[in-house]
Amino acid sequence: MQSKTLRTLATGGLLALCLGAAHADALDSLEAFVKTVKSGRAAFTQTVTSPPREGQAARSKTSSGSFAFQRPSRFRFEYTKPFEQTIVADGQTLWMHDVDLNQVTARKQADVLGSTPAALVAAAPDLAALRADFDLKAAPDKDGLQWVDATPKAKDGQLAAVRVGLKLGDKGPELAALEIADSFGQRSVLRFTQVEVNPALPASSFQFKPPAGADVLRQ
Repeated sequence: MQSKTLRTLATGGLLALCLGAAHADALDSLEAFVKTVKSGRAAFTQTVTSPPREGQAARSKTSSGSFAFQRPSRFRFEYTKPFEQTIVADGQTLWMHDVDLNQVTARKQADVLGSTPAALVAAAPDLAALRADFDLKAAPDKDGLQWVDATPKAKDGQLAAVRVGLKLGDKGPELAALEIADSFGQRSVLRFTQVEVNPALPASSFQFKPPAGADVLRQ
């Protein structure tokens, strides 16, 4: 009985060490990503699922487009299907352009970027900076990816939780997925493909000028 108990404890201890190492690797990968990947470019699909209403099933909608970023704090989401929309962070201002409405919203970037998924991808220089705004916790590997759970420390925002999925590529960790939950029960899943690590991106990628005739709302 004693030998069996010792074997069980030893096996359990070894398993715990292995799981702990795997979890540490996810945080190590995230730190390597934010430290070494200074720019990136990819295609993406985004599926947004709204919580079910009384008597109705949950509803989902899918969009797609391209994404690029340049540290520090510059990124561009270009939605092309099913509707055109552009989101650009130029380091000072966060621009959102709804093409169908020909409406532009401009917000001071420093006021809105800190506790957002974009901060996990394009803004922070290391884990210490991320931990100023998020509680970070490694999660078990899933779907061939390493995962990190990020919970915003601010409790008064719309963002409830983020999961970052990383893939180990030839040049190190690559962004593969983001899973985002908001305080209204809505879930958004972004999957990235055709990923380029540290490409040379023109400065114009992160510049935005409101189109002629567009309504510009400054907040």
